[in-house]
Amino acid sequence: MTSSLSDILSVVPDGSKTIVLSEGSDARVAQAAVTASSAGMAKIVCVGDAAAVRAALDAAGDTGTVAIEDPATSDRLQRYAEAYADKRAKKGMTLDKALAELSEPSFFAAAMVAAGDADGTIGGAVYATPDIIRAALKVIGTAPGTALLSSFFFIVFDGRDDLPSNVNIFSDSGLVIDPDASEMADIAIASAGSMKGLTGIDPKIAMLSFSTKGSARHMAVTKVADATDLVRERRPDLDVDGELQFDAALVPAIGDRKAPGSPVAGVANTFIFPNLDAGNIGYKIAQRFGGAKAIGPILQGLAKPANDLSRGCSAQDIVDMIAVTIAQAEGSA
Repeated sequence: MTSSLSDILSVVPDGSKTIVLSEGSDARVAQAAVTASSAGMAKIVCVGDAAAVRAALDAAGDTGTVAIEDPATSDRLQRYAEAYADKRAKKGMTLDKALAELSEPSFFAAAMVAAGDADGTIGGAVYATPDIIRAALKVIGTAPGTALLSSFFFIVFDGRDDLPSNVNIFSDSGLVIDPDASEMADIAIASAGSMKGLTGIDPKIAMLSFSTKGSARHMAVTKVADATDLVRERRPDLDVDGELQFDAALVPAIGDRKAPGSPVAGVANTFIFPNLDAGNIGYKIAQRFGGAKAIGPILQGLAKPANDLSRGCSAQDIVDMIAVTIAQAEGSA
């Protein structure tokens, strides 16, 4: 198995979806827009000041295939603002406030998705994560029945035959700081859905801790064990086990010794971390020491796809995220 997205995602982009990038004047975003559009992955729209976006696209070699939306001059803004003001009227939103908020590129891009004029949006190369999340939550909103918005990274290795899977999920590695047991269970269930829905791979969920099956006693361990029980209660169809140390989840010989009879130990591919400290550090260790390709953070739980980027992302990282967002849009269609 390779780290090509065509080997990871169960949906191959066919150009039928529209993806809007909210930071169109950034050189990396512009290059990704041109690359994705030229490859026929999707119809790409870049949001921002029209002159600045046009200059960035020209520098990236655009031949006119990438569309531009400038909130300051767009004839869509009034319609979006009216719908947004109506949606949030009970929270004190007025038309004037809506016009001001939706003039911001990340909010405008989210409004395109909410209105059905785009299938997904991506930002975060310039804006901080809280700004991207705020726009997505306020304008697009969460999916019905979703209790918690969370995120994950695809952690992908190339040709590692010693691993149970070359395609893995680490969650939550980008958003939820300190989930309680119920929230950790929600993250696990959402991540299982993302693994199956986006890759077609059956999730094997490891609820991670510094303890395996009671080898240590601490309230942090109890939280993970309780979360595991809640996943089993809510989704008895899923293969899940915990609490497990990372080596017991990943290495068959260690899993057999520390958690004999476990359906997950030694074969896990969906790793649920007890907090953001562990998850964020873990994915960066896998990326920098382990040589993994880290794709994300990918948001799960929104009504329609919107995704965040690391501000250290490359143009190729953004292209990868475009492909993931297309796959999410296919799954929610």
